[in-house]
Order: sequence, then C-alpha cells, then structure tokens
Amino acid sequence: MSEKMTNRKIAALETKRKLLEAAKRIIREKGLVNTSIEEITKACGVSNGTFYTYFKRKEDVVFAISHDMFREIYEEAQSYVGSFMDRLAFYMVTFSGHIERDGLKLCQEWVRNTVDPDLVGSPYDREKLRKDADSMKGIIKMGVERGELKEDTPIGALSDALTDVIYGEMLCWDMSGGAYSFEERTKTFCTMFLPAMMKPYLNAGAEQ
Repeated sequence: MSEKMTNRKIAALETKRKLLEAAKRIIREKGLVNTSIEEITKACGVSNGTFYTYFKRKEDVVFAISHDMFREIYEEAQSYVGSFMDRLAFYMVTFSGHIERDGLKLCQEWVRNTVDPDLVGSPYDREKLRKDADSMKGIIKMGVERGELKEDTPIGALSDALTDVIYGEMLCWDMSGGAYSFEERTKTFCTMFLPAMMKPYLNAGAEQ
C-alpha cells in the first residue's frame, strides 16, 4: 500500500511539474492575461480539472513557478565556496539572472499580481517580499556566525536595504521593457557599490 501511495505521489509531482513548465513557456510568450487554463492543460495532455487539483486559479501558477527555484538559489548561496562578499554577490546576481531568464512577461505578471493583494490567493505569496528579505538576512547572519562580519552588524537593516535594491532593479528593468540586462545591472552594483556598503561591517581578511 505504501509503495502504491509513493508512486501516486511521484506521479502527482510529475503532473504538477509538467503544468508549471507548460505555463511558464506559454506565459513567457503571451503573458498571463492572454493565456488560458485550457492552453496549459492541453499542452500537458491533461484535463482542466487536473489543473484545479493543484491550483485554484491561473494567477497562482505565476508564484508557484518561482518557489522551488528561489529556495534552491538561497541554498546554493549558503554553500557557495568563497568569501562572504562572494556568497552575497552570488545570491544577488543569481536571483536577478533567474528572473531575467524567465522572461519579461513572466516578471511583469509577477509584479502586477504581487502589488495587487486581490490577485494573490496564497498567504505565503503575500509574504514574498518578506521571504526574500529573510533569505538575504540568512546570508548576512551566516557571515556574522562565521566571523566574517562584526557581531554588531545591523543584519535586519542591511537585508532590507539590499532587498530594496534588488527589487528596485527588478521594477526598473520591468518598466524599461527589458531594455538592458537585469543580471548585468546587478553585477555592476555588486562590483561598484556593494563593497563600500559592506566595508564597515567586514572583519579583517573577509573582503577577499
């Protein structure tokens, strides 16, 4: 019985993955407004009812697409080999690069849905900004715990400020219609401005 349930769970996860992949591909091309649930399910060879097994409405797909990836980015940053500054820059640049590669239309839908609470069905998704700030806080807190940053480093204030930077960059990239590279813009920030921002809190030898 347990093996049967396990196989059922594996099949369910695979179906959900296919729905998300199809949704991502179609939304990238057409935007969410011009994408129907029927298009998504048809691309996966399943019924519309199957879609509603996993999602209440198509807006929920936009958030679900990003959940696993951003968790992976955070975990990769925590284990990244290098200095504190290397880990912090890796996190910010990889975060930006993932959004850029997912495409402008998907980003625009995500921003639109995030700023309109009525379009956000899940309480988890309503807290996306805070979740990302907490991830940034985790990176900085690890630096303190490893002795790379001073014990009196203002972890909360720094994590909020850096999250504001990356979200501000994302919004500007969104508003520009993708006129430049979001990832490259973040790399520039990390090279030119991040070191000066973090220097007062770095312990000796932690800059390299």
